[in-house]
Amino acid sequence: MVGTKTLLVDVTPEKLTLRKYTLRSADEVRSYERRLIYLGSAPDNHFVVEDPTVSRVHCKIEVDRNGHRIRDLDSKNGTFVNGVRVTDAYLPPDCRLRIGSTDLQFSLADESVEVQLATRNRFGDLIGSSLEMREIFALLARVAPTMATVLVEGESGTGKELVARALHDESDRSKSPFVVFDCSAVPRELVESELFGHIKGSFTGATQNRVGAFEEASGGTLFLDEIGELPVDMQPKLLRVLESREIKPVGANRRTKVDCRIVAATNRNLEQEVRAGNFREDLYYRLAVIKLQLPALRYRVQDIPLLVQHFVQAMREQVPGSDELQISYETMAKLQRHAWPGNVRELRNFIERAVLLADAGSIDTRFIGGTRPTEATALDGESPIRALPSESTSVGAIRVDYKLPYKDAKNRLIDEFERAYWQRQLAKTGRNISEAARQGGIHRKSLEYLLKKLDIQ
Repeated sequence: MVGTKTLLVDVTPEKLTLRKYTLRSADEVRSYERRLIYLGSAPDNHFVVEDPTVSRVHCKIEVDRNGHRIRDLDSKNGTFVNGVRVTDAYLPPDCRLRIGSTDLQFSLADESVEVQLATRNRFGDLIGSSLEMREIFALLARVAPTMATVLVEGESGTGKELVARALHDESDRSKSPFVVFDCSAVPRELVESELFGHIKGSFTGATQNRVGAFEEASGGTLFLDEIGELPVDMQPKLLRVLESREIKPVGANRRTKVDCRIVAATNRNLEQEVRAGNFREDLYYRLAVIKLQLPALRYRVQDIPLLVQHFVQAMREQVPGSDELQISYETMAKLQRHAWPGNVRELRNFIERAVLLADAGSIDTRFIGGTRPTEATALDGESPIRALPSESTSVGAIRVDYKLPYKDAKNRLIDEFERAYWQRQLAKTGRNISEAARQGGIHRKSLEYLLKKLDIQ
């Protein structure tokens, strides 16, 4: 008798029909069929404008049932439609935009596309009622039952692993293994062995045969986390496996067939990494069969009340006496105004801390600044570690929170190191990004992405 599995899908998702459109500048023309795009000088915008008078995230164009709506995002020099400054307006079919000192031509195309929006506000452990998340949930529901390879991009803490886990759990592979391989956590010389396995005696220390991540995930899903950190010399080998679905363990003479679904994730912009020569273009296209961009929490603040409610409820089940905890309107408003550079992970950590330290039955936002280790008051289980000094200064005390899972604690330390390193480089070069990138040995676009991720202005 053949077993069956019921998959939870949106049988009646909302549908939004939108007209495609183009944006034309003096340097380029780009066509869009997305419900939402961001424009600005930061490298991770959908339309990047290299103009010092343009804010990093200057404005957005969002399609709803009434048309194409442009909203200024508190830019320094404003957003103009046909010469009129606007903060929120619907665009005519053909019009001239000006952001900062840059002119753009907006034009509607004749062709239309259909966007689906899920009716539910969660998918697996992902939570959100915003249009951004409902659009993602609808796509995930359609993709989950397939074998399509998925690439998930997004800042640290946005929930990339939750996407991979949800795709696995909502598929007919849910009873088989879900294997996580963190490309940033494995020493360079061991990546091939850890991915593909090895046979006894193939190298010093190989005292027995070892099954790699691909074989371990047989019948299930392999999640390649931080794929942007994969060494360049390993990228063609991974590409070969993805195309042939065969692996060759280190030291073996024969290839072995593998059957696993691939979901990859990165906090980098892989298209930019391809242009910078840091990532193979053919591998990128092989991974990005379905590409998903998770929005930062600051771009979906309407989801914060729902997330807070979920995290508080989870803590109520763990902390005795927390059943009566209240969150005031003022507190929620402050949570929605906070930038949350660590995204949903930072919000969750704050709620956990706030519930533990709650006084008089209410959550207090005086601990909101404590989500960054250099600003936090030390809690039980935290241990200060002195960082090595630089040429003439020290980055100060970095705290390790041993209550966090290893990966979260490591990412927190890495963020603090990167923040201290690049703040010093920028100070040393008079805030010259190109020179700081040159001295730091990375591409300018990569540094711009890092500064955006670290919220360094």
